Amino acid sequence: MATPADGRPGRWAPGTTGRRTLDHVASPLAPRLWPVHLLALAAVAVAVGLGLWQWQSWESQREAAARDLTAVDPIPLADALGPDEPFPGAMVGQPVVVAGTWVPAGTVYVEGRPQDGRDGVWAVTPLEVDGAGGSALLVVRGWALTVSDAPEPPTGDAELVARLQPPEGTGEVDADPTDDVLPQLRIADAIQHVDQDLYGAYAVVADRATPGAWPVGERATNPGTDGLETVAPPEQPEVGALTSLRNLLYALEWWVFAGFAVFLWWRFVRDQRDEEPAEPRPDSAPTQRLG
Repeated sequence: MATPADGRPGRWAPGTTGRRTLDHVASPLAPRLWPVHLLALAAVAVAVGLGLWQWQSWESQREAAARDLTAVDPIPLADALGPDEPFPGAMVGQPVVVAGTWVPAGTVYVEGRPQDGRDGVWAVTPLEVDGAGGSALLVVRGWALTVSDAPEPPTGDAELVARLQPPEGTGEVDADPTDDVLPQLRIADAIQHVDQDLYGAYAVVADRATPGAWPVGERATNPGTDGLETVAPPEQPEVGALTSLRNLLYALEWWVFAGFAVFLWWRFVRDQRDEEPAEPRPDSAPTQRLG
């Protein structure tokens, strides 16, 4: 037996019915839901913004890794690298102006260097950089077919333009550490031939024969390249697939969070609508049942 609206069995309150209508379903625009809407909007905006920031960081780091600096204007060495600083990855190939004093006793030769289809050696002499507290920069002066073909190392003061390169480190072992011939240009090997601290990089003297490439001609003083062939610019490293991958993953993570916030907002609003209590409405033909 149905229970009437006043709680006593057998009687319905006149003019009422227990059916729920759409008029009493909670509206998404109800004022009591505004704080929820604002909170969801703020969460989505912050998550999307942080995702865009990480995406831009990912793009900028890949662009920095891919750019070719070999033809840009040279900058002072101190603006690119300090004597005790690790090599900055964004400076590969950057032309720098270097001034200092040659350290001929520290000259070494790096073997197995191909050029124009021939294997030869690099002639490398440290340059004690002015204002660097006695630290020296390894300078690749040029290429020769053999060590005996290379001219005597330079002496005295010098100023030149060279391209910065990170030190090599393939792990190849020097078969004879007592001579001046190295299998690779690694700082740990070269430092055994000098009394100065070395920069965490080496530099390749720029090609003065390239018109308009760098202002080397007038600014070059005793560059130590006489009798040597110019070393070709090393190829720029390709941008790896994992370069700045963490920033890309962070961007995707923030966007997933934004989508999850939207899902939680939608579920909350739907649940509020479904849980709205039923209210009676007037009936066009009220009836009364006596019991």
